[in-house]
Amino acid sequence: MLKSLEGSWCLVLGASSGIGRAIALGLAGEGVHVAGVHFDTATRADEVARLADDIRGLGVEAHFVNANAAARTTRDQLVAELTERTGASGGIRVLVHSLAFGSLVPFTPRPGWDKRLTARQLEMTLDVMAHSLAYWTQDLVGAGLLRAGSKVFAMTSAGTSQHLPSYGAVSAAKSALESHVRQLACELAPRGIAVNALRAGTTVTPALRRIPEHAGYVERAAQNNPHGRLTRPEDVADAVALLSRTESSWLTGNTIGVDGAELHAAAGAWG
Repeated sequence: MLKSLEGSWCLVLGASSGIGRAIALGLAGEGVHVAGVHFDTATRADEVARLADDIRGLGVEAHFVNANAAARTTRDQLVAELTERTGASGGIRVLVHSLAFGSLVPFTPRPGWDKRLTARQLEMTLDVMAHSLAYWTQDLVGAGLLRAGSKVFAMTSAGTSQHLPSYGAVSAAKSALESHVRQLACELAPRGIAVNALRAGTTVTPALRRIPEHAGYVERAAQNNPHGRLTRPEDVADAVALLSRTESSWLTGNTIGVDGAELHAAAGAWG
């Protein structure tokens, strides 16, 4: 059964840019109040403030916290605040994990790059981009904020099965993230909570631009997509809104492609 999302709350981890930003705005357009965690320097303060104003301009609340989403202190603080704000009105309807902060360093040195990935960099990447999903879900369930009908979405990528020279740590993190999604889906099924990973097609975001090899990758992706364009953050936001309207938890434990058939077309010639 589909229902209106109006008046519910979402929590977006990584809300200030890229896909997380688009999801926050898209859900706000559906009448969802937005709590967002972002990790930005003072140079982006005005931009984030404008985003919060844009969300409020859609007639909903916006509560943004500039902090490390992978830190336990951030979770403790925000879970307590969300319990006070949302506990009596249905808790968190939608949790979005869209954290793109990791090390883009090859495992071994190569020509033109004499550094190699360190243990600290690998552990940080896994903690931020994968394990934090499990920790946030644990704490929100423990606080009674994820309830029957709630949806959890984690942003993954085709990098789990494709190779880029500097993407090893992030690829490992995304693979772990998808594993966490499957485990959480099984554990939360009796509670009526759905957990899925969304695999966006190639999307030009600040995170993508940080990948050293991104230019060639983007060009190939644009050629492969039968829609004749790349995925846009708004495409993913539309998918989140659509999947969040159902009360059912039967669609769970999946990695769902939101890519315009990009990966299917990449297997052969198109056009």
